[in-house]
Amino acid sequence: MFIHLGGEKIIRASELIAIFDLSIEKSSKISKQFITHAIRDKKVELIGEEESKSLVVTQSKVYYSPISSMTLKKRAHQLLTN
Repeated sequence: MFIHLGGEKIIRASELIAIFDLSIEKSSKISKQFITHAIRDKKVELIGEEESKSLVVTQSKVYYSPISSMTLKKRAHQLLTN
């Protein structure tokens, strides 16, 4: 199964680790460090040109998605329950 993250980006549901609201980037020291390391390792991808609303963590990358974390979580939940 696949999850659409916005723009033309689709990932395998099996690669998904976590979906966060973008506000976590500012509110948590640990998440700031995680993002800093991901940027340094060139494992961050910005999806589309719209304002980012969520962070999607996969096994290989961190995506900044223009789709809200609630919408992405609903999509992931629908895949798990079907």
